[in-house]
Amino acid sequence: MSVMSAPQNAFVSFQGVQKSYDGVSLVVKDLNLDIAEGEFVTMLGPSGSGKTTCLMMLAGFETATHGDIKLNNVAINNIPPHKRGIGMVFQNYALFPHMTVAENLAFPLKVRKFNSSDVEDKVRNVLDMVQMRQFADRKPAQLSGGQQQRIALARALVFNPSLVLMDEPLGALDKQLREHMQYEIKHIHENLGVTVVYVTHDQSEALTMSNRIAVFDDGIIQQLDDPVTLYEKPENAFVAQFIGENNQLPGVVDNVSGNVASVKLDQGDIVKALAVNIDGPGSKTMLSIRPERCVLTDKKSKSMSALDAKVLELIYLGDHIRCRMMVTGNDQFIVKVPNTAGPLGLDIGADLFVAWNTDDCRALDCGTTV
Repeated sequence: MSVMSAPQNAFVSFQGVQKSYDGVSLVVKDLNLDIAEGEFVTMLGPSGSGKTTCLMMLAGFETATHGDIKLNNVAINNIPPHKRGIGMVFQNYALFPHMTVAENLAFPLKVRKFNSSDVEDKVRNVLDMVQMRQFADRKPAQLSGGQQQRIALARALVFNPSLVLMDEPLGALDKQLREHMQYEIKHIHENLGVTVVYVTHDQSEALTMSNRIAVFDDGIIQQLDDPVTLYEKPENAFVAQFIGENNQLPGVVDNVSGNVASVKLDQGDIVKALAVNIDGPGSKTMLSIRPERCVLTDKKSKSMSALDAKVLELIYLGDHIRCRMMVTGNDQFIVKVPNTAGPLGLDIGADLFVAWNTDDCRALDCGTTV
């Protein structure tokens, strides 16, 4: 597992944390993760991968079976949730329906014994932050889903917590509003400098907002890195397939020279790829090539790897054309062709070559695939 610039002075720290609900199987397996103050770290993974359980243990709603969870160097395993000083944002908003927006925001302040003038100031300031001042007297039922989510976010921030946890907070919103809220949350984080731990299964959401992303599968962090490194340099087949769209070609390592491997594909073709995570000659591997790094050509080039390809489907998507190809028996090989000169002059059934640079093809451990 890669750890991108692990913080020296961890603000949040999981140390050897395990979680089992039945005493037999581990939902979270030996989690070691340090998060710096002010970081935005996303726990990303499919359902059942352990990411939400980790968040719930940090919040105090679940108890670690083994290991320590520390906040600002203080072990919090035995501290109840309401005494941890953590802000929470949930997918279902969890607003009090009988209270106005202002009353919902005042509630966490009154519980913490803030005086009335401070309560008014903080509520007004946080409403301005999420651009909802004019809705202060409305009830949650009178707000749209996006407006309710803004209030839920404001409530998590109103008492100036040092840590905010977000569990799939944008899952109930439509695509356009969800993307807009991603930028809003990102900008609020940048302006406040608060530490955020965010849980989602949406990889584009994670790439948009995070400083670092921990990709979970089967209770284990498969890779922990910044968004660019995760996308450009996945360390195993699972990460390559889960982060963004990805073409995979299975094969066997023929030989390795320096950092380049020659790989024999199932259909007999031999191609070169970066030897990222392989066991050596004779071992099985999975080649990973991003659709946007492939090009279609009518002749081979000595400078690029190339395979026979047949056009099966063309989909016009405005800024690019999505081409589904048949390549070495794989009828789901995707090439994204930028739309720089209008529609492609391609025909369904055309025989071409699909080509890529060696540096854009990664030979990975087969691992778990999505």
